[in-house]
Amino acid sequence: IHRMKPIKQEDQLGCAVACVSFRLNISYKNSLVLFKYGKRKAKNTGFLCKEIVKALGKRGFNYKYNYVKDKIRNKIYQSGTIVFLKRSKKYPAGHYLYRADNKWMDPWINFPDSKIEAGFRKKLPEKPIYLIYSY
Repeated sequence: IHRMKPIKQEDQLGCAVACVSFRLNISYKNSLVLFKYGKRKAKNTGFLCKEIVKALGKRGFNYKYNYVKDKIRNKIYQSGTIVFLKRSKKYPAGHYLYRADNKWMDPWINFPDSKIEAGFRKKLPEKPIYLIYSY
């Protein structure tokens, strides 16, 4: 079950943190502490898929990640899935989005606007290359 309110990332590279907080139904700040060096990485480097898996694991959620290939492509649209979009002109650092109730929770839907807002979108804005899903 998901809350309906999207969670915005409060840092430049905090989309992973926002996706985790949405999944766990906790605040962005409470989610940040589940990541090693969370505050620093959310500002400077961003997070890898395995760090998201680890953060969710700390709260008892079993997730794993894979490169998107045909065998698991259908899991993209499973509720609770997090995707990582490839780095591109639109998303120079890539971007994480969370799948809930047949839409995508985008923690920075108005990127690159500096007044960050979160929202839901129907379609992915870029090609997903990694999938983080529960098992």
